[in-house]
Amino acid sequence: MKQFLYKLSLIPALLEESNWTEKENSIVADHFHSLQQLLKNNTLIMAGRTTNNDPSSFGIVVIQASSEDEAERLMRNDPAVRNGIMTAELFPYQVALYNEEFTVKQTS
Repeated sequence: MKQFLYKLSLIPALLEESNWTEKENSIVADHFHSLQQLLKNNTLIMAGRTTNNDPSSFGIVVIQASSEDEAERLMRNDPAVRNGIMTAELFPYQVALYNEEFTVKQTS
């Protein structure tokens, strides 16, 4: 298996919180559930986002896939990308170090 990272960016119109509707909130919920399914299937290594809400903000998804084509398909199938509220860019990636003792405490 190879590793890949895809970088996600909100479309500029959605950087303004007042532009969000129930539709965008629903898409983001689907995006999160999709990532949870990738985690369950042992495809997702990690995912997260910066906490700033300006044009420099972004999210990352690190996955393992058998090929770049498969990674591209997974990225394009992400509900946020598929529904056009986020743009995505794929990169070959390799985890070099990780902390086995680290645990994420969900805050939201």
